[in-house]
Amino acid sequence: MIKHFRVLDSIAILKPISNTRLALVEPEYASISSLPVGLVGTIIEVYDTEKECQYLVEFADSQGSEYAMAMLKADEILVLQYELAVA
Repeated sequence: MIKHFRVLDSIAILKPISNTRLALVEPEYASISSLPVGLVGTIIEVYDTEKECQYLVEFADSQGSEYAMAMLKADEILVLQYELAVA
């Protein structure tokens, strides 16, 4: 089953994301080794190629200030649901 997520979907990460894969915006986060499993972010761009989709995800603090971005694959994220969807 191919997963396709959308821009502005809220996600949680399923695997630690190494700092080598991050674009860190705020200097105080430069010392982190990875983003932890369960951290919540927002998809801000979808890059759909014939082989796979990749997602540019932004991570922000509780005041909404962005501190990191990462390119993630579908198997690294879980879309968070806020409402019950009836099929």
